[in-house]
Amino acid sequence: MPGLLERLAEVPDPRDPRGVRHALTAVLALTACAVLAGARSLLAVGEWIADAPPQVLQAVGAHPDPLLPAESTVRRLLARIDGDALDRAVGRWLADRCTRIARGLRAVAVDGKSLRGAAKAEGRKIHLLAALDHTTGLVATAATTASSPC
Repeated sequence: MPGLLERLAEVPDPRDPRGVRHALTAVLALTACAVLAGARSLLAVGEWIADAPPQVLQAVGAHPDPLLPAESTVRRLLARIDGDALDRAVGRWLADRCTRIARGLRAVAVDGKSLRGAAKAEGRKIHLLAALDHTTGLVATAATTASSPC
């Protein structure tokens, strides 16, 4: 069963390979670790990465020589990355963990949000929808839909 790093490696790197110091997988994994540790902003993510324990850096394949990825590197990379590809990779990793299906009744919580002030080019509003499996605690699906402006 592929781990998170293997799934993150499926995300295409938008950068020109010349001059790349940090592997995309390492930057994404460190960003995820920072957020899971409580980072709420890209500045906090950068600070967490700068203070990351050596065993975490080694586990995600980050090389501290000469420098770790800074907040600006994380910001630029997240702005350029294919969000759908990242979503698919994380979704596959979560689905890999969901190999056991409980017998009997299953409870699924569904939640949706309309993004205020966001719209597609045609003026259609953007809505997010997610379903959570209570048995495993995993998000079974997440979707983006659009509706007419009326």
